[in-house]
Amino acid sequence: MADEKKKGIATEFKEFILRGNVVELAVAVAVGAAFTAVVNSFVKDLITPLIGAVFGKTDFSSLTFTINKSKFLYGSFINNVVTFLVVATVIFFLVVKPMNYMTERRRRGQGDEESDERACPECLSTIPKAATRCAFCTAEVPPVEAA
Repeated sequence: MADEKKKGIATEFKEFILRGNVVELAVAVAVGAAFTAVVNSFVKDLITPLIGAVFGKTDFSSLTFTINKSKFLYGSFINNVVTFLVVATVIFFLVVKPMNYMTERRRRGQGDEESDERACPECLSTIPKAATRCAFCTAEVPPVEAA
């Protein structure tokens, strides 16, 4: 009996692991980690030096202040905020905008599927195209001409 229960749990676990969304999530995490390394390198190696060329300083980590012998590293916080904003900007312009553009192009290429329904001209309820009388208001509806 205990052996059957173990087999059942093992089978359930195997089904859980091999479920499509779990595998897809694992792939997404792996690709996301690799993509994060690429974006971080892009920001660190290309964008940050550009900021330094324009503003003269790229590292704010030395900025601090002290109150009652407690040191506040606000420069490090500024570095993290700048890094976040630069990474978000890079992702927006190099990933989000192109994906939105491609999605919109794909959508434009596809025609809207023709519906099997239409609106009743009297009560505006949705009725089948083949109907000659509205089921809601019982008005006679002219037949739809075939395209």
